[in-house]
Amino acid sequence: MALTEIAPAKINLALHVTGQREDGYHLLETVVTFSDAGDVVTVDAAPEDSFSMSGRFSQGLSREAGGSDGNLVLRARDALREALAEEGLSAPPVAIHLEKNLPVASGIGGGSADAAATLRALLRHWHAAPAAATLDKLSLKLGADIPMCMVGRPLMASGVGENLALLPGMPSFHGIVANPLQPVSTPQVFQRLTEKNNPSMGALPVLSGTGDWLAWLASLRNDLEPPARQLQSRIAELSGLMQDSGAALVRMSGSGASCFALYEREEQASESLERLTAARPQWFFMQTRTVGIGDMNDART
Repeated sequence: MALTEIAPAKINLALHVTGQREDGYHLLETVVTFSDAGDVVTVDAAPEDSFSMSGRFSQGLSREAGGSDGNLVLRARDALREALAEEGLSAPPVAIHLEKNLPVASGIGGGSADAAATLRALLRHWHAAPAAATLDKLSLKLGADIPMCMVGRPLMASGVGENLALLPGMPSFHGIVANPLQPVSTPQVFQRLTEKNNPSMGALPVLSGTGDWLAWLASLRNDLEPPARQLQSRIAELSGLMQDSGAALVRMSGSGASCFALYEREEQASESLERLTAARPQWFFMQTRTVGIGDMNDART
């Protein structure tokens, strides 16, 4: 029987760059939540491995695992199979289908979410339970965002993405995720980042409701947004349009070019989506309800 996993968009509500290691990796602090929609990964038994794609953004991805832009779904499959083999666990052939609904390389963790969903689906399909340390190491090796996408809950991540702490009490937010469909190179964004040792977020304050959370998030920043705007002027244009929509908070996610807008009420998000889509029909807009800490986020079949 085919198994399906949702690969929800990852939203960096804030992202502070607090240092850089000797090996070149940047030290980050980020507040992350996840949308209620995204890509979809389906896994089924097959006589031999196969991979297929559909969806609006499927043409932007490689069908192969190798190379610098190799498909993370296939890399996740191969890495997990190898890890299971080392533990003497079986991993027979599978047919994997990716429904690609999120823009590629857009700062909302599409590839990482796809890889995490693939790992979850394959673990269920293969009835496998590798050691937790094995899975953690495998996830981080595939990509710094994949461990947090495996969790799929509101959290704070630090280091290079390996230190994760759930955020108890973070509410669900009504929002819009948008992208001008213009690529932004993450390496170039970091190259243009003039200050690598920015202030930390500090300790999480006591927050009692949605208003408190929005106020705290508004006090934070995305240190990658200024250099990303230098590379892609449409980020500022998109942000301005979303600011004019009456959002409580607007910010770029990750290294861009996606931005998000949070609203106090669902009706505000729906009305804003109509206006934004009419203003820029060629761009990507998605209304969302983000995952709260109490949500199951268990969209499976």
